[in-house]
Amino acid sequence: MKIPFTHLDKLYIDGSWQAGSGTEDVLNPATEEVIGHAPVGNTVTARAAIAAARQAFDQGTWSALSMAERAGYMRRMHAALVARREQIASLIIAEVGCSQNVTYGMQVDMPLAHVLTAIDQSLHTESRQIPIATAPNPMDPGGPMILGSGSIEREPVGVVAGITGYNFPFLLNLAKVFPALLAGNTLVLKPSPFTPYAALLFGEIAEEIGLPRGVLNIVTGGAEVGTLLSSHPDVDMVSFTGSEVVGASIMSQAAASLKRVHLELGGKSALIVRPDADIQAAVMGAVGGLTVNAGQGCALLTRFLVHNSIREQFVQFAQAIVGQLKVGNPADPGVLMGPLIRESQRAKVEQFIASGLEQGATLVCGGGRPAGLDKGYFVELTLFDNVRNDMTIAQEEIFGPVGVVIGFDTDDEAIAIANDSRYGLNSGIVSADAATAYQMAKRIRAGSVYINGGGGTMPYAPIGGYKRSGIGREFGPDWLKEFAEEKSIVYPIGR
Repeated sequence: MKIPFTHLDKLYIDGSWQAGSGTEDVLNPATEEVIGHAPVGNTVTARAAIAAARQAFDQGTWSALSMAERAGYMRRMHAALVARREQIASLIIAEVGCSQNVTYGMQVDMPLAHVLTAIDQSLHTESRQIPIATAPNPMDPGGPMILGSGSIEREPVGVVAGITGYNFPFLLNLAKVFPALLAGNTLVLKPSPFTPYAALLFGEIAEEIGLPRGVLNIVTGGAEVGTLLSSHPDVDMVSFTGSEVVGASIMSQAAASLKRVHLELGGKSALIVRPDADIQAAVMGAVGGLTVNAGQGCALLTRFLVHNSIREQFVQFAQAIVGQLKVGNPADPGVLMGPLIRESQRAKVEQFIASGLEQGATLVCGGGRPAGLDKGYFVELTLFDNVRNDMTIAQEEIFGPVGVVIGFDTDDEAIAIANDSRYGLNSGIVSADAATAYQMAKRIRAGSVYINGGGGTMPYAPIGGYKRSGIGREFGPDWLKEFAEEKSIVYPIGR
C-alpha cells in the first residue's frame, strides 16, 4: 500500500518545489521496509531557504499583515490539515511506528485542537497602553508640565529556524509553523532525517492555501544543515525540539550571532506514588505511559518513586500488566506499543538496560527483544526495581520503554529524589490526599505536574522545562510571545 505523502520528492523553498542534493530511503521501523525515497538537502539548499525567508520577511508583506489576516491563512492551513487527518495518521503509523491509539489522540488530534486555540487567542493580542504620567519639561522647568504616555507593541522576531525530532514529528512541526507564522515571522523548517514526510506535507498545504512565497520553507538534511541554520547571521531565532546534547550545541552555535534560542529538550520525569495511592490506577498510568510511542517521548514519566510500604505490590501488579500488553506492527489496531525508530536507538536502549543490570538493579520484566518479531526495531517493555537514583538508568534519558522503581519513606525524601536530576520537564503525583499532592507539586522543579493523572487530556497549557530540559514554553496563552519582540513607543499626549 502506498503511504500518503511519500510522493513528495523535492524540497519546498521560496514557494516552489526544488530538487535536493540526492535522496535517502525512509524506513518503516516496524517492518524495516522502505516507504519512500525522500529528498536530502545540504548547505546549498539550506542557504537558499534562509535567503528566501529573509527576503520574504524584509521585503514581503507577511509581517505587515494584521493579526486577523495572518490568522485567516492559518485557519485555512488548519482546515486543510484536518481534511487530511486520515492520511497524516497513516503516514505517522508507517514513518514513526507509533500505535494507532497514540497516533490519532496525541500525534494528530490533540495538536490540531491546540493550534486552533492558538489561532483564536492570537486575535486578542492587542498592544498595551503605558500609564499616563506627568513630568516637568526638562527644557523649560518653569513652564507647563508634559503629559506623556505610550504603547507596548509586539512585533515578529524575523527569520525563525525550526528544527524538530522524530518522535512526534507532525505535532512538533505544527508547533513551529503555527506560532512562528501567526506572530509574523518567516520560517525555515528542518525535520529529522528519519521523518521527513511529516514536514514536507506542509509545503503541499502552503501551496493549497496560497501562502506567500518564502514565508514557509522546508529543507531536510543532517547535522551540517542544522549547524548552518543555528549559526547563520540571517536567522534571528532557532526553535528546537530534541535532545539535550543537540540543544546545547545549538545554543553554542547561536551564541556568535546572539540569536534567540527556544529549546524543548529531554526529561527524566518522576512519578511519585504516595502510600495512600490507588495502586492499580498508579500502575496502569505508569505502565501505560511507558508504552506511548515505545517510550520515545521527552515528557514521559519514567522514574517511579514508590513509597516503600506499597512498592512490592506496585512492582507485582506492574509485572502482571506488562504481560498482557500487545507489542507489534502498529498497522494492527490492537497493538499498544510499536517499535523504536531505528536500530541505532534500539542499541542505545539495550546498552542502558545492560548498565542497569551491571549496577545492581533488579530486572522485573523485559530487558530483551519480543519473541516472534524478527523484523522491526522492537524492544520489550522493561521494568527495574531496587534502583538507586544515582544509577545511570535513573539519571539518563533512555528514550525507550524502560521504567525504574525507586523507593522512598517520606514526602520530603520523594521531593528530594524527584528534584535530584539535571532535567525538569514533567512530573506526576498519585495520592488520595489531593491537597497534600498540590503542595508537593509546588516544590517539584519541573515545568508540569500531573496530579492523579491530570484532567484526562493534555490541556492548552504551557509545556517546557526547568534546568537542562529547555528554555521557553510551547502552547498556552503566552505561546506567541516566544516568537515575538516587544517594543515600547513613548510619546507626549494632550498637545
